[in-house]
Amino acid sequence: MNWQGKTVGYAITGSHCTLEEIMPQVKRFVDEGAKVVPIVSNSVQVTDTRFGTAQNWLQQLRDITGNDIISSIVDAEPLGPSKLLDVLVIAPCTGNTTSKLANAMTDTPVLMAAKAQMRNLRPLVLAISTNDGLGLNAANIAKLLVTKNIYFVPFGQDNPLQKPNSLVAQMDLIPEACYAALEGRQLQPMILQRIFSA
Repeated sequence: MNWQGKTVGYAITGSHCTLEEIMPQVKRFVDEGAKVVPIVSNSVQVTDTRFGTAQNWLQQLRDITGNDIISSIVDAEPLGPSKLLDVLVIAPCTGNTTSKLANAMTDTPVLMAAKAQMRNLRPLVLAISTNDGLGLNAANIAKLLVTKNIYFVPFGQDNPLQKPNSLVAQMDLIPEACYAALEGRQLQPMILQRIFSA
């Protein structure tokens, strides 16, 4: 994949258990020539968990991308008029973010960035990570599946025996899914039979 000359918006929401998994994907974009603009939700900015402190994750993003982080709705809004992003990926994309996006709510920097990208009819790629993807959030995912210019990182059940409603994207396919989205196509297969052992 040739990312030279491309600007990738990389938006991160609060599925804290997957943050370690997605940082190498941010680095892949940078290593392959992309300019990466990091965007974080409110939860990522302020929540310390057993998976790491907010400050640690934010510093990793700055170090990997070499860019300032968009961390407010006000800072995200100009992404629309500027048409800065060739592609925007939300990874991980929580059930909360999925629900709000499907219902046109804009109350975080990530959702404002998504709204700006959709305004410009440019690709938005979702790497879902939600415990209720086959529960209440199934309806929201279905709405987004048929929305123009929205694409998905291939996903599947990560623990069908203990968490049968849980869906998680295969995070190491993020760059491939984004590249396909730039070409106007959904990376296939989109639904994976199984991506992790139970």
